[in-house]
Amino acid sequence: MRRLAVITTHPIQYNAPLFALLHERRAIEIKVFYTWGKSVLDNKYDPGFARTIQWDIPVLKGYEYEFLENVSTNKGSHHYRGIDNPFIIESLKNFRPDVILVYGWAFKSHLKVLRYFTKKVPILFRGDSTLLDKGNLLKDILRSLYLRWIYCHVDFALYVGKNNFNYFRKSGLTESKLIHAPHAVDNVRFAMINEPCKPYADDLRQKLRIEANSIVFLFAGKMETKKIHPYC
Repeated sequence: MRRLAVITTHPIQYNAPLFALLHERRAIEIKVFYTWGKSVLDNKYDPGFARTIQWDIPVLKGYEYEFLENVSTNKGSHHYRGIDNPFIIESLKNFRPDVILVYGWAFKSHLKVLRYFTKKVPILFRGDSTLLDKGNLLKDILRSLYLRWIYCHVDFALYVGKNNFNYFRKSGLTESKLIHAPHAVDNVRFAMINEPCKPYADDLRQKLRIEANSIVFLFAGKMETKKIHPYC
């Protein structure tokens, strides 16, 4: 059975069901390496939402995972040196992956993995950056050159939409190296009509004057212009 190592900073509520499903299908052996360290299980303050986040679903159930030691004095995904795992290469070698999937490059250890395993193990990359945030011309040119160096270490990138696709193309990846892999949700969870939720949903429909048989599209996230862009 082929082995997939996943490198990501911390458990995320919409990734955990995907990891569990991949494990359940038994088509591959998957192991997730969390680079933030075990301290991420403590109450996590999200500056974007200005509150401590606690998920009401199990994010470590149904798949193999390992919390790597993070020696950063200021742990977190908010800056490059916030993810510093001195033994990440050894941990991956012990797992002996056939493919490595890396979420994000802007962390010391994640970039270390990209550089070390280039041409040794096929590397998939996932990130949802776009070109929607414009800087000045000089910074854009320098950033473009730097990104081309970053992505020369990647075999395939998983893009989530048009703007993400354009970002990867501008960063030097050819179309043949881009795989469409949009963000997913746990359909079973959201399709369930359970007793605690249905009365609340019905009441909300009445207050908003939405007919019972009408289809409702819900946006949940930070209200940022780039997140509600029609071509994201």
